[in-house]
Amino acid sequence: MVPGRFVEPLGLITGPVAFHALREGFALPLQGGDIAFAFVRLIEDGEDLGVGPVREVPEDWQEQMQTLAQRPAPFAGLPTDRPLVMGIVNVTPDSFSDAGRHFDPHAAIAAGHAMLEAGADIIDVGGESTRPGSATVTAEDEAARILPVVRELAKAAPVSVDTRNAATMRAALDAGAEIVNDISAMRHDAAALDVVARSEAPVILMHMPGDDPATMQSLATYDDVVVQVAGFLRDRVAACEAAGIPRGRIAVDPGIGFGKTLAHNLALIDRLPLLMALGCRVVLGVSRKRFIGTLSGVEQAGQRVPGSVAGALAGAARGASVLRVHDVAETVQALAVWRACAAGRPPE
Repeated sequence: MVPGRFVEPLGLITGPVAFHALREGFALPLQGGDIAFAFVRLIEDGEDLGVGPVREVPEDWQEQMQTLAQRPAPFAGLPTDRPLVMGIVNVTPDSFSDAGRHFDPHAAIAAGHAMLEAGADIIDVGGESTRPGSATVTAEDEAARILPVVRELAKAAPVSVDTRNAATMRAALDAGAEIVNDISAMRHDAAALDVVARSEAPVILMHMPGDDPATMQSLATYDDVVVQVAGFLRDRVAACEAAGIPRGRIAVDPGIGFGKTLAHNLALIDRLPLLMALGCRVVLGVSRKRFIGTLSGVEQAGQRVPGSVAGALAGAARGASVLRVHDVAETVQALAVWRACAAGRPPE
């Protein structure tokens, strides 16, 4: 059982229909954006209380409804009128997605600049592979890998540092990174909360059972994966707030592929709007992951581009604020077309 109340938006609508439903009071805006929701599922202490229209939600649930409908603070000061694209640069010799192609700092820097030219809003730089069963890297080796890359790319765009280690966070922020992306949600290193609180940097909290990628798949057991992930992230947001990191600086990530089965991943994407009840921006990373290969029959991660784009669009259609991807140009192009189709009119 996950204690507490959650409101899950259902009946998502876009375009002219959403405009009319909002005007007539039949729907509410999802996080203040262009997507509206007309129905909700009420969940209390893990129990499904049923589905109903937004106009009939009881008064004592209105606070949660307001949180869902309000626009969160801009994440890292970036635009809020569209899904942002975060380009992935793995400075590792054993990345699942590119087989270490960007392990050389010069190659990693060139890849980051190419992503920015293709339309990336953020570059996410990591020095430790976190694929299932991956080996741990020391903070010293991790920092040595990424700092030249962070220092150079930070001159051109917002950079996030993908790390679980407080020392690496501190060094990367000193080198120009603006965002911390922690797959352990600030649990792996006791000093991480203090580093982020003092830096005033935004942080991305991701769900992963346990705090070790080597063992996470053995912990992929849930009664209701979506509610349990939401409960975990709610508690981690509260821990960050208690440490002096305000909610406006926090984004959450359901951790697709991190201690999840195929069914868990699909449920989390399908029910992604439930996470928006936390009042934070939602980050989604599905790019080239194993579940895409399973669904498409494509073994090689680098050949999963169409499936990755499809997954990113599924997340955007459910309100994801940031899409973490390897294939920036393809994702940016697909988003431009999807947004125009969803709005039912050419871009202004």
